[in-house]
Amino acid sequence: MPRRRRRTALGRIVLGTAVLAACLLAATGCEIEVAPGSLPVPVSIAPAPSASAGQPAYVCSAVHGVLTSGALRLAEYATGDGADARAGMQRTFAEMAGQITTAGEQSTDPAQRQAVDAIAGDLTRASRSGDPEAFLNGEFTTIAQKLDGTCG
Repeated sequence: MPRRRRRTALGRIVLGTAVLAACLLAATGCEIEVAPGSLPVPVSIAPAPSASAGQPAYVCSAVHGVLTSGALRLAEYATGDGADARAGMQRTFAEMAGQITTAGEQSTDPAQRQAVDAIAGDLTRASRSGDPEAFLNGEFTTIAQKLDGTCG
């Protein structure tokens, strides 16, 4: 039975590729409808299993997870204007700082703990800023790079 499923999936991929190629060659711009259930679920960046808690890779995964989910929440506020959007960003930055501090406390690597503390400190500073959107559009875009070299 698994063999038949593999052939069916391969057939769909080949057929989809052929349709896409035909559209591109025709240069007429045709539409391709894809059923929502036919696409795979996006990959989640979740921390490694709990058995590795405290290890550098686990902590990095946890911090990246917080930054990723926080970025999605921040995107909602970034499209708004006024005090509500600013307050939402500040609250989100504060929550992220707390979650990242908690993740960093589990690290067994002093250099990584220092990097995580720096990230949490930057997020705390952004949560208290009068213009959190400036941080979002500036330093936040590269904040995860502070972990570089500590995730081994």
